[in-house]
Amino acid sequence: MTAPAAAPPPEAGSAKPASRKSVEPQPSVADGPPRIAARVLRRVWASYAFRRILQSVFVVWLVSTITFLLMHFMPGDPIEIMAGRLNSAGMSHEQAMATASNIVNYDPDAGVWTQYLGFLKGLVTLDLGNSLTNPSKSVLDHVMEYLPWTLFAVGAGVVLATVVGLSIGMAMAYRRGSAFDHVMTSIGSFLTGVPNYILIAAVVVIGFTVLGVLPFLDMRGRVSAGVEPGFNLVFFGDALFHAFLPIIAFAFTATGSFMLNMKAATTEVLTEDYVTVAQARGLKPGRISRGYVGRNAMLPIIPQVALQMGTLVGGSIVIEQILDYPGAGQMLMQAIGNRDYPVVQAAVIVLATSVVIASLIVDLVLVKIDPRIKNQDQEA
Repeated sequence: MTAPAAAPPPEAGSAKPASRKSVEPQPSVADGPPRIAARVLRRVWASYAFRRILQSVFVVWLVSTITFLLMHFMPGDPIEIMAGRLNSAGMSHEQAMATASNIVNYDPDAGVWTQYLGFLKGLVTLDLGNSLTNPSKSVLDHVMEYLPWTLFAVGAGVVLATVVGLSIGMAMAYRRGSAFDHVMTSIGSFLTGVPNYILIAAVVVIGFTVLGVLPFLDMRGRVSAGVEPGFNLVFFGDALFHAFLPIIAFAFTATGSFMLNMKAATTEVLTEDYVTVAQARGLKPGRISRGYVGRNAMLPIIPQVALQMGTLVGGSIVIEQILDYPGAGQMLMQAIGNRDYPVVQAAVIVLATSVVIASLIVDLVLVKIDPRIKNQDQEA
């Protein structure tokens, strides 16, 4: 039986057989720009981050449109209000109307659609007109003078509530059924059920009026007289002193909610098989608590941070009035009282945009922590 003939050796300089990867279709000039652009768009649309950004832009547009319509159909034309003030200063009616139109940044004689397009143009170019009470200052500059103080107090309150609430909630789950669990559950339910402005008002009354240990009068305002803003410990310490009560007020409700939700999430995680396996492997309790239980129990809590931000920003209107803290909430109430509609419109849009951005950041961070969210979104 003869052996099969050997294959002839390849000739010198002959090309190697093409690999599997080399025969896969690759973008080429023959595809043309439309096909390449379509592929790029499909990849961009498949990105979770892009879709979330697009949703956020839509929400900001929707809030801005609703705000425009509410301001447009509310009684009292801002141009008429401004023109009346200019008339009282000695300006003629025609000149007052023209000046007021330039200040408010819209034409009262134009139709609603034309005014809306002008509003969108001003929104994109960050030109929403000037304040009626301070015509030399744009409304965005006016809002941005107050907004950072509210975001600082709300942000610090949420961070404090997150640290305290998650820690106590996890401890409650580990000591389920104990006296500590019963007491903390009652406290969490109380903090969640009672409005934070009532709680902080009680703190002020008891601490300042009854006990006399709370320097409430010295804590009003942003900073103490004589303290210059700057990147130094004196300014930051003084700003924190004045923001202490708003921070505590914002932390009250969020802490109770985080405590109860973290307890429920931790209790559920403790029954999972991977926790039992980790305990059977002899891992240290601290490692199991941090790496297995805590991380997985926090996943359903993280989206609530953005929800709390939105709730607390809306509640800042009452809190800042009670504590005499000059933030965006107090500024908005003053603008409503002065019928300064351009400032009211800009304040609502900026506050809503801040909440949307915070929610977007939380969602993107959550996807990095738990990629399953992205996969579920793509399947949906």
